Amino acid sequence: MGEAKEVTPPVSQIVEPVTGPAVQPAVEGAPVTTPRLARHLIHLSDGHAVGVAVSGRGIPIVVVHGFSAEGFLYAQTLSRLVAMGFKVVAVDTAGHGGTQGLPAGGGDLEAYSGLLGRILDELGIEHAILAGHSMGGRLITDLAAARPERTIAILLLDAIVGDTWDRMVYLFRLAPPLLVGMAVALVADTLNPLPLLKNPQQVAKLFKLVVPSYAAHVVQPWRLLGPAFSILRSGPSTPSLTELGEWEVPVFAFHGEWDLVVPIRTAHDAVRRSNGHMVIIERAGHSWLVKDPETLPAVVSDLMVRELGEACRSALERVGLDPHTADVDQIEAALYRPDAWILGLSPPNVTHAIAERHRRPAFNWVIEGDTAEAV
Repeated sequence: MGEAKEVTPPVSQIVEPVTGPAVQPAVEGAPVTTPRLARHLIHLSDGHAVGVAVSGRGIPIVVVHGFSAEGFLYAQTLSRLVAMGFKVVAVDTAGHGGTQGLPAGGGDLEAYSGLLGRILDELGIEHAILAGHSMGGRLITDLAAARPERTIAILLLDAIVGDTWDRMVYLFRLAPPLLVGMAVALVADTLNPLPLLKNPQQVAKLFKLVVPSYAAHVVQPWRLLGPAFSILRSGPSTPSLTELGEWEVPVFAFHGEWDLVVPIRTAHDAVRRSNGHMVIIERAGHSWLVKDPETLPAVVSDLMVRELGEACRSALERVGLDPHTADVDQIEAALYRPDAWILGLSPPNVTHAIAERHRRPAFNWVIEGDTAEAV
């Protein structure tokens, strides 16, 4: 695919870019910019079909979804990360979204993380922040442990890692119907609109994104069998977490305080083993980042003036750049391979101005060991 061209919107559509979550709600009816994500179906060198959604420029954040989801399900949250100055690359894992399943179900989750690594290699992404929700958190944990020198930081979002989760997998093996019950609880958590009752527009947007994704599973339910059995066949996650700590890879575990699908104890154990940082999303369940597009970008904005920002600056220094003076072209030249495929997949740098209220995050958060929270 050819290189994307820069397109300037009409003067009437140009507004000040949103660089982070608003401290106060915008004036009712004021225009807000929303970066577009381009969806692609690509084929790797071995012919494997992969679905990706891409937007933005700069430091890449590779986002990996949870079980039964797909990358574009997080589109609202991802567009806000793009507006903060990142290149977002949302990847559909095997058997989800536009990505072809693995032969014989993939064996265990190591095969899924291996495919993710091949995708990043063929896209030309050399260094990245890895973010994974639920099952995606396990995949990025294993991938980062295998290539720590290429990982800027990892964001574990209610991830299925840690000793507590490993014990749960053992129970699932003894009684597989428990895994089915967890899948039902996951769907119920995602579709529960209670935290958003004050924002009916967001409820409508959520269902617009969720329904097509789950409808595809209703039509082809067998696609989820491979990932489900791979979870059951996977070994413990704790060795990878320990390796991340030994390699001093910056780890940030975000977890819903009221997550009934993956207990918050899993995140506490992950942080302890990896010497990471804990972020508790107050009164939130498992799918908080899907329900509210403002919370994750708000927490990331908070962390960018703290430990996550330091991790990004250190990564740029390791590739020979001055983080205070490097421009976006220099950053992309250092963090991607020359003529990287992903650079051609990014859409033109166009934002769509819409008239709506820029809302505050729906959830507060606490960074463990600190009193910082959403405003």
